[in-house]
Amino acid sequence: MCKPIPFLSLLSVFSLAAAQTPSALSSNLVFNPSFEDYRECPRRIDALGHLTIVDAWYQPTEGSADYYNVCGSRECGVPHNKLGIQDAHRGKGFCGIYCSKTDYREYLQTELREPLRAGEMYLVSFYVSLSEYSSGAVATIGALFTNDRISDTVRSVLMDKRVRQLAPGISQTVASYFEPQVVNDFDRVLDDTKAWMSVSGVFTAHGGERFMTIGNFFPASQSNVVDLDSLTYLLPGAYYYIDDVSVTCLGCGNSQKNVPDSSVAVKDDMASFADTLKVGSTFVLHNIFFDYDKAVLLQQSYKELHTLLGLLQSHPTMKIEIAGHTDGHGSVEYNQRLSENRARSVVDYLVSHGIDARRLSFKGYGKSHPIATNATEEGRAKNRRVEFIVLGL
Repeated sequence: MCKPIPFLSLLSVFSLAAAQTPSALSSNLVFNPSFEDYRECPRRIDALGHLTIVDAWYQPTEGSADYYNVCGSRECGVPHNKLGIQDAHRGKGFCGIYCSKTDYREYLQTELREPLRAGEMYLVSFYVSLSEYSSGAVATIGALFTNDRISDTVRSVLMDKRVRQLAPGISQTVASYFEPQVVNDFDRVLDDTKAWMSVSGVFTAHGGERFMTIGNFFPASQSNVVDLDSLTYLLPGAYYYIDDVSVTCLGCGNSQKNVPDSSVAVKDDMASFADTLKVGSTFVLHNIFFDYDKAVLLQQSYKELHTLLGLLQSHPTMKIEIAGHTDGHGSVEYNQRLSENRARSVVDYLVSHGIDARRLSFKGYGKSHPIATNATEEGRAKNRRVEFIVLGL
């Protein structure tokens, strides 16, 4: 991986950034960068929970990241909440993770609007604030960019685990520390509990990096852990609020490369629908994902839903039905209810993002309309789908 540029050497970086055109720097590749879009207001801090209500963001491990908003409960409010006191850096919401003085860890992960381009320089920044309830502060919070999604069941330092084949039928898993491309300088302890502190850096992409993970990738012994008299020591480690995340390409605005930007990609996706739009047309949304046996939309669905939002916004008189379908497993009644609830979740998402509810309807079809065999996993996966049907233009 590329060696990160130290924080204190960023003056030259920002000089370079200032020379770019406004359009080059305004194209943040991060969906929902200040955590303003959410499915419901946060109600509780769950030590074993999962981050599921913030659009485009999720936790890659069993370490339970938290969400805060001014609309939240006393546990999850802004500025006052169960784990500290802080106003948002921008907007009304932010997330929180342990980055910790022990080896317990929590992380945030998201998929970027488009893969990073090989050889291009990217400016990365986000803001952190230490909870005054912490029992220490650390320095080495950073951002890791990977081509593939990272997922692990650990609640400790996230490791790069690779399987080596030693002989036929014999394998070995080798773990090593990740090297984040951007990391706060080791000598700059992130110890401010009042103000937001910027973590920034620039790196050159290998190409194809699609996922960003934020957290502390270093063991406690390498994190420059510092105890502070100003802290209350109510929490078992160093807990940080995270807000206002940005990833921008410094040279793409002036690049002559024929590489589509994210807006063009979205337009191309919409065109695949728009070219054949007519009343009665049915389209499968291929990348809508739910929790197992539940109607909770997963953040991996965000890109596809964003495309559908764009289509509805560009056709302001179009009316659609969202149709939910299941595979053949389970009873008729169970699958009917599940498919209807999943279709309702998609409609609720669209309405929460500004689409008039009068343009939308939903219906669950259960397992009554298979498009493939239920005898194989591949066929069942095709049958578990969400479609939209054009009712009017």
